[in-house]
Amino acid sequence: MPTTPGRRSPRQPGLDELRLLTKVARLYHEKDVRQPQIAERLRLSQARVSRMLRQAEQLGIVRTVVTMPPGVHGELEDALQARYGLQDVVVVDAADSDDIRSAIGAATAAYLGITLTRGHVVGITSWSETVLAAVERMPGRSQQTVDRVVQLVGGLGVPKGQVHANRLTTEFAAACGATPILMPAPGLVSDPSVRRALVRDRSISGVMADWDGITDALVGIGGLDPSPLLARSGTGVTDAERRTLRDLGAAGDICFRYYDADGALVRSDLDERVMGITAEQFFAIPRRIGVAGGADKFEAIRGAARGGWINVLITDRASARRLADGSPSDDTAPPDR
Repeated sequence: MPTTPGRRSPRQPGLDELRLLTKVARLYHEKDVRQPQIAERLRLSQARVSRMLRQAEQLGIVRTVVTMPPGVHGELEDALQARYGLQDVVVVDAADSDDIRSAIGAATAAYLGITLTRGHVVGITSWSETVLAAVERMPGRSQQTVDRVVQLVGGLGVPKGQVHANRLTTEFAAACGATPILMPAPGLVSDPSVRRALVRDRSISGVMADWDGITDALVGIGGLDPSPLLARSGTGVTDAERRTLRDLGAAGDICFRYYDADGALVRSDLDERVMGITAEQFFAIPRRIGVAGGADKFEAIRGAARGGWINVLITDRASARRLADGSPSDDTAPPDR
């Protein structure tokens, strides 16, 4: 290739200079000798030692290699980001279903502790045992790191379930020094007319208005079979409704918004009974963190990733490997919304 007029090609060092460059590089990188001591030992200026270290990198004498510690799965995380168009992925080791929730919960708590900053408004799901595990592991903060924590779907139901749902929002808000915004309604009402009446109430319409300002969503990913927490809540779908959803091709849900194996929204009569964020509002949230794992959640996790419901995934290694092993022609980045 011809050289640009007025510019000279970099000079290739001879063997003697390569020996010196290698000596300097080994002293600095292998023997932890600081640059001033190298300069003194070899009778060189510090500036020249610095230039030689840069030159050693440019020539490939020094190469940076990152070695993954046990329990860190950077290559697998990168593979999932590329396959599904995700912004970020965290993969954890876990032995069984109970350990999966605990491990993902701990990783989620650490991830949020690092990435949440003041000015954020976080939307949080009500019915996720994995999200609850994350909230329980979040350390208290002496300073405010989040402005508000807003419930994304109704939390009322039978008293025991209601306590769990409120804990997710209030304890997470306390850990972030934020104001909790609770949705004082069931997650799923009996009839669309009930929903229309409830949304006219100021206490509910005020929460719904907060959804438009959410910067980050923290959600569990539900399969068609309800979790024990949701089953106890008194707000889940009935067996007949679940059969209908399965017939429609539903593979999973986020906040009672169901989608199929490719992540496409599954429309049903339930849509007009959900006291929660709409799919359109949810997709408008800049960062959507999905936390889930286990073989029983695989189809739901993959559908959420394929359809762009989430752009950050925190999951277990076995699920991550299955997600990464899918056919490249089947698993592509989600469409722009």
